[in-house]
Amino acid sequence: MLIGIDLGTSACKVIAVSATGEVVAKALRDYPVHTTRPGWAEQDPADWWTAADQALAAVTAELPEGGREVAGIGLCGQMHGLTALDAAGVPLRRAILWNDQRAAPQCEWITERAGGLDELLRMTRNRMLPGFTGGKIVWFREHEPENFARTRRILNPKDYLRFRLTGDYATDVSDASGTGLFDVAHRRWSDELLGLLDIDRALLPDVVESVEATGTVLPELAARWHIPANTPVFGGGGDAVIQTTAMGLLDAGPVGFTIGTAGIVAGGASQCPGNPGGRVQISCGNEPGRWHVMGVSLSAGGAFQWLRDALAPATAADPVTLERLSKLARDIGPGSEGLLFLPYLLGERSPHVAPAASASWVGLTPMHHLGHLARSVMEGVVLNMREILEVCLQAGLPCDRVVASGGATKESLWLQILADVLDRETVTVTGVAEGGAYGAALAAGVGVGWWADLAEAVGLLAVDQTFTPDPAAVTTYDEIFGRHRRLYEGLRPLFPDPVPA
Repeated sequence: MLIGIDLGTSACKVIAVSATGEVVAKALRDYPVHTTRPGWAEQDPADWWTAADQALAAVTAELPEGGREVAGIGLCGQMHGLTALDAAGVPLRRAILWNDQRAAPQCEWITERAGGLDELLRMTRNRMLPGFTGGKIVWFREHEPENFARTRRILNPKDYLRFRLTGDYATDVSDASGTGLFDVAHRRWSDELLGLLDIDRALLPDVVESVEATGTVLPELAARWHIPANTPVFGGGGDAVIQTTAMGLLDAGPVGFTIGTAGIVAGGASQCPGNPGGRVQISCGNEPGRWHVMGVSLSAGGAFQWLRDALAPATAADPVTLERLSKLARDIGPGSEGLLFLPYLLGERSPHVAPAASASWVGLTPMHHLGHLARSVMEGVVLNMREILEVCLQAGLPCDRVVASGGATKESLWLQILADVLDRETVTVTGVAEGGAYGAALAAGVGVGWWADLAEAVGLLAVDQTFTPDPAAVTTYDEIFGRHRRLYEGLRPLFPDPVPA
């Protein structure tokens, strides 16, 4: 049995996967996000560990042999977060998350320090985005110098779990790519950029490939979870990247659309592509010799959850659930009768680097009701992702079909809207509902020798559902898309200038 652990933004998911690729047990434990100022997002690493500990114990308790059959553990998790540890490995502050926008001024400074965007892209293949770890490190150094002086290691979230599991400081190439400090083309830290920024390389963890072992579970933990002593823990991956792997997307052709809290448009490549203008994100893939191209929208399924939560206080006696919103949206035709939604609740990363952007409804009239609001949010999310796809196509990523994943896609309306907006066959595949946890388990399986490589591992996947475009809806969405893509430029003068944190 293989264990996959996914440290998400809202919860930690643990699954157990058999040699045939079947998910035989799973557990989920959630934790809060702390938002103390606009644009800030933090979590307590202790909450991550508690959730992982409880979920793993629950999963192993369900296994036929009570955990004794576990062969290896793979990790994945939310990318870009800053977890600062002191010399004893104790967190010095709450972790700063991927969707935190406070470091936008520091990212501008980093770009200038690197010699401009083209030079930065030469070193790393990526623009320094406000969500990336690199900008957070500079912010931390400037705004909390005493804590920074005590810092001995800086880890991404999943790698904090790795440290608690094994005592080792390590990350994998895909998660390292999302720091903005990694030479993606050569799969190593960019010593050139670190030197320019005066960031000590010793603060950063060692880097391995996703299928490489990084240590073994500590004896006291193995005993607590009833798993074998010396159970290996493998590199795994950043969630956005290994989620794509879990969808079977290792090479060019199909493109993955993940609608979770964020929205991800991504595909694989067998060579490291260029990134003119830095409009997409280039990461190392989860296997040597493969790379990953993606664009990320900060609010996707999260926008739909926001709508539910915004309505909750006023409807406590008659709660509005996600299921109810989806049912109401089904009664509304494509285009939401002229109502458009721009989903920039947390600023935006792609298709526009716009940390100060905000969300909007345009076209509201008295005839619109809750069903229109719900459907327009869904459509706005997918129309925004279509814009991201166009950027990816310009970067050389082909798209002959869509593979969909993410928690939101449990609702089939999301999948039909994807097919209609993109005018492409849209499918889901087995295992994809478990997200990055499934990909992490597959990487662990390659590591322990169950499969020769990830290409063989993803051969276990099969098409689950297929959605074909509706020609009338395609025509409607093509017309709407022209108006939707003009919204950002039209509203941009209303967005505030970024204020230094």
